[in-house]
Formats: sequence, C-alpha cells, structure tokens
Amino acid sequence: MFNEINKGKAWKHILIWVALYLFWIAVYQKHAFSFTRTMTVEFCYLLFIAANYYFNIYFAIPKFLYPQKYFVFALLFTGGIVFAALLRVPLAMFLNQHYFLRGLPQPGFQKIFQNSIINIFIWVLLFVTAKLVIDKIRFRNYIIAIENEKIKNELDFLKAQFNPHFLFNSINSIYGNIDKNNSTARDMLLTFSNMLRYQLYECNTNSVSIEKEIDYIRNYVALQQTRKPENLSVQLNISEELKGFVIAPLLFISFIENSFKYVSNYDNKPNEVKISLFKNNGKLFFSAYNTNENRNGHKIIEHKGIGIVNVKRRLELLYPGKHELDINCGDTSYEIILNLQL
Repeated sequence: MFNEINKGKAWKHILIWVALYLFWIAVYQKHAFSFTRTMTVEFCYLLFIAANYYFNIYFAIPKFLYPQKYFVFALLFTGGIVFAALLRVPLAMFLNQHYFLRGLPQPGFQKIFQNSIINIFIWVLLFVTAKLVIDKIRFRNYIIAIENEKIKNELDFLKAQFNPHFLFNSINSIYGNIDKNNSTARDMLLTFSNMLRYQLYECNTNSVSIEKEIDYIRNYVALQQTRKPENLSVQLNISEELKGFVIAPLLFISFIENSFKYVSNYDNKPNEVKISLFKNNGKLFFSAYNTNENRNGHKIIEHKGIGIVNVKRRLELLYPGKHELDINCGDTSYEIILNLQL
C-alpha cells in the first residue's frame, strides 16, 4: 500500500512538470528561434528549477524554515538558486557555441547568468510559495478536523454519562422503597451501585490501584453468590499482601464473569468456582476455575464471546511480552491462568 501511494505521488509530480514544460514551450516559442532550441532551453530550466524546488521542500524548509532558522534558510534558498544559475551558464554557452549560435556572436557570461538567475528565482519562489500555502491550508483543515472530533468525543462522553447518572438516581429510589426487613435485596442493590460507580468514575484512566480492583472483584463475587444456587461452592482467595501498585482496570472481570456464567449445575456433583489472585517475585498471578457441565460426552456450553477476545487484545496492547495467558478447557472443568509481569 505504501509503495502504491508513493508511486501515485511520483506520477502526479511527473504529470505536473510535463504540463509546465509544455506550457513554457507554448509561451516562449518565438519565430526567431527554432522549436528544438526552445525545447532544449526550457528543458534545462526545468531541471534546475525542479532540483531547487525539491531541495527546498525536502531539506531546507523542514530543517530550517519550520524550526524558525530563517537566516540559514534564506542563505540556502539563495545559494541554491545562484548555484543552479552558475551551472546553467557553461551548459548554455556550450549549446550556443556548438548548436544554436554556431558562427554567430555569442552572449557573454554575465548576460546568461543574469537571465538564468532571474528565471530560476521567479519560478522557484512561485512554486515554493504555492507549496507552503497548500500545506498551510491542509494543516489548518487537519486541525479543524481534530477539534471537531474532540468536540464530538466530549459530547459523546457527556451523553454516555447521562444514562449512568440517571441509573444511580433510579437505584437510590429503588433502594429507598425496598422493605428495610429485606436486607438481602438492599445489600445486593448497594453492592451493584458501588460496582457501577467504580466502572463509571474509576476506570476512565489507564491504571487503577490494585486495592480498588480487588474491591470491585469482591463486590462482583458477593453479588453472584447471592443470586446463584446454594449448591454452588465459591472460593475467593486474594492475598492480603496485594497493595501499593497499579494495573489496567477490569482485566480480570471477564474471566470471572464467564466462570459464574458457565459453571455447572449438577444436582449430585460439586459445582465450583475458584478465583485466586496473588503476587510473587514481581509477577501477579490470577486464575479463574469453574466446573463445566458435560452431558453425553459433549459440553453444553463453551466459553466464547467478545469479552475474552477484548481482554486478549488489551493484554497484547498493555502488557506486550509481559503476560502469559493459558486456557485449559477439560471435559469437566475450565480454567484461566494469567501471569502479569509488573
């Protein structure tokens, strides 16, 4: 793709220079001069003008004009034109002497140099100025597009915040109307409110403290234990030493959600969810295990979904080369093991 873009730009430049060359021939062709002489003279000018143009836009301008080294840029701009004019003088004298003015009076060095420097200066100045103006317009449009996108993102963020705030108010209203004797429902609603508040206000940054992430995990597990059947055994093992560092938010919750979502529901067999989180030798170890229901040799549910895919992608972006993720899917169990190098 990159090569195709470069080829497209090259052909565009070539077509512009060819069009300009033909325009010069049409304008400067005189009856006193042969057509061949006009073509040769204009072609020589084209070479020197193009060389100066590319010298300025690819070297002098980005290296000295944009960094505001105006004096150095002026010297390079002028020096390039003078150098091109000096190179053209012997070439023009050679062509006049051997081809165009053979046996006729020859124009002197000063006249050829003067004509050369005037023509090269005018056209180089014109092209470079046009290029700077075009780049200025493109840059301004780019800035406007970024500002518009920023405004749009801010509006989208404010719109996204409206619904959670409305939900908080609704939760508070529901909480106030629940019978005070129904402590289970009130506790569930309060836990859910805390989880929602964490997602809305704490997770908008690139990292959160491990303590807050652990609180969120505990709240989620407590909520699930309340709504899941009594025959489900839940073990949450989180080391008390996990404190004083930060991680990317909500890295583990998709794995924990799946453990509760796809856990088995046997009547005469154990149904288990085991979640562990601890730190050792600068690494954070996480695991989520659940029993998997199997009927007639086939799993009735497999762990699939966009949540796991998104977590894998986040790990690749946030912890490149610093994480190990193992997924062990057996006939009767499913386990996620994640190691993070902090």
